[in-house]
Amino acid sequence: MLDSDLLKRGLQAYHDSRKRPKQANNKDRTMTDFTHFNKDGKAHMVDVGSKDSTQRVAITGGWISMQPATLEKVRIGGHKKGDVLGIARIAGIMAAKRTPDLIPLCHPLMLTHVDLEFRIDERENRIHCQCTVETRGQTGVEMEALTATQVALLTIYDMCKAVDRGMVMGGVCLLEKKGGKSGHWQRP
Repeated sequence: MLDSDLLKRGLQAYHDSRKRPKQANNKDRTMTDFTHFNKDGKAHMVDVGSKDSTQRVAITGGWISMQPATLEKVRIGGHKKGDVLGIARIAGIMAAKRTPDLIPLCHPLMLTHVDLEFRIDERENRIHCQCTVETRGQTGVEMEALTATQVALLTIYDMCKAVDRGMVMGGVCLLEKKGGKSGHWQRP
């Protein structure tokens, strides 16, 4: 079930992030603060071999806004290319499975579950997408869920661009993650 509270928190985080002042000084940060760089500052794939296998879950969200007439075509299934949301769902699932092919240092994972849900918001002329990805493994599935959400939204854009090139995608973010050493995190 699409969690509208999680999506609302994601949208609020997006708006809040646009208001944040830029950090003036990052001198205290070093390359070793980022896990994908070694002590010499060179990129490397993180070694997860000694980590425990745990159940991992990531939930992400995002939206695409469009003209009311475009949204109506999607809602009633009247688009000449077919079932826009059904095709976007398949594209998102495929993207989750192919994430390591797109993100260079992302580990290939055996995903156990991928689900995408869409909610049409006629008041805002948007389609909200929420993705849940699960696995049992040594690293999280946040990148897979984020990739699935973005590709699903891109697919909606692709299928509708002939009638509405002004669509805007936004708010793509991690809403919740569970599992691993860092435990449970939920967007405030």
